Amino acid sequence: MTKKELLESAREVLDIESRAVAALAGRLDDGFLRAVDLICRTKARVIVIGMGKSGLVGRKIAATLASCGTPAMFVHPAEAGHGDLGMILKDDIVLAVSYSGETREIVDMLPFFKRIGVRLIALTGNSRSRIARYSDVVIDARIEREAGPSGMVPTASSTAALAMGDALAIAVMRKKGLGQKDFARFHPKGALGRKLLRVESLMHKDRAIPRVGLAAPLAEVVEEMTRKRLGMTCVIDASGRLAGIITDGDLRRLLRRHRDALFALTAADGMTADPVTIGRNGLATEALNLLEAKRITSLVVTDDAGRPAGIIHLHDLWRTEMF
Repeated sequence: MTKKELLESAREVLDIESRAVAALAGRLDDGFLRAVDLICRTKARVIVIGMGKSGLVGRKIAATLASCGTPAMFVHPAEAGHGDLGMILKDDIVLAVSYSGETREIVDMLPFFKRIGVRLIALTGNSRSRIARYSDVVIDARIEREAGPSGMVPTASSTAALAMGDALAIAVMRKKGLGQKDFARFHPKGALGRKLLRVESLMHKDRAIPRVGLAAPLAEVVEEMTRKRLGMTCVIDASGRLAGIITDGDLRRLLRRHRDALFALTAADGMTADPVTIGRNGLATEALNLLEAKRITSLVVTDDAGRPAGIIHLHDLWRTEMF
């Protein structure tokens, strides 16, 4: 084939697969809603099964469900008859991925599902198949045609099943009321984990927090900032709430204005009142955005009562390699 023909072939595949996925939206019905409800109501797990390309898609669907807050695992149907059926419990939900709906290895598992009373969701392109007829819920993932030669290679069908699995996982996540912070709990490592780090895991806390009272002489302020080495200090009122902050930059500006009278001032005289703060459950990315937007190097982390709970410094974020 010529280069032009190869590119045209690739474009045809992408066009067929994109149309297959787009067509799924029009097929979302009560079956999809019942599947979401069934998964949300289970106190156990979602067991995903599938053979061949459907099995590979099933592994990804199980991983996506788990990362979105729904306990899920993949069980290989061919291994199930050799002991792995013991992984499936009566309170589990089984999601069977099979475009034909006639996958022999899954059909052979149907009597076991009936015997233990497990609920079954079929993700299939054939709503009249044996697997579909046996299932409690059927999700329609049929396509017009495969993208490969002679319609033999699972291409558009596996892409459609993958997309429908993603739609199912996100719908379940949203119905459960889970959000970004919940998602972060399941992704503590890697680049994604770094983006989802919470402030409380990076902040300086307890005795490492620089703090002085409103009436503290400026000499005491300088001593506290030097001892804690964060380039700033919190100024707190009599109840322990944050009243303001003093930074290295504030000290330099005070020195230019007051010179010899500098150390006659108190913390209240030199502080910046109502500084930018963040909650301890805020994401590190949120803290970074605040630091960059305000062109500052430190943020005070406050608790619900407005007391300093920690300090997050720009250098702490640099060390995460989040940049």
